[in-house]
Amino acid sequence: MTNEYAFRARIEAPFSSALSRVKEALKAEGFGILTEADMKSTFAEKLGVKFRAYTILGACNPPLSHEALSQELDAGLVLPCNVVVYENDGGTEVLIADPHAIVGMLAKPGLDGMAREARKKLGRVAEALRT
Repeated sequence: MTNEYAFRARIEAPFSSALSRVKEALKAEGFGILTEADMKSTFAEKLGVKFRAYTILGACNPPLSHEALSQELDAGLVLPCNVVVYENDGGTEVLIADPHAIVGMLAKPGLDGMAREARKKLGRVAEALRT
């Protein structure tokens, strides 16, 4: 499923195995993980509150990122691609930001081709996670 800003997939598996599956699916499309924010741990440590398992991944496809930054240095504002993975109702939800929608906020037509290619790759990631 997709909406105007993200691809969505539900994985009927515990969070830790789903998170590993997400990382592998990203890797298969040429994305590495630059950042990994564990919000459950952060909220526990910094706020002393409990929260569900919730991780934000910063995924990067180096060739596409290089292309974007070579054309427009401001493209760094929308890099890396955010992927959200969280525990929900006995399974795991995954949201992948649609790079074409996100890059559109910059209003830089030269980035359109790169954003479309990134969108195709991340769409395939979401599709792989749904099967």
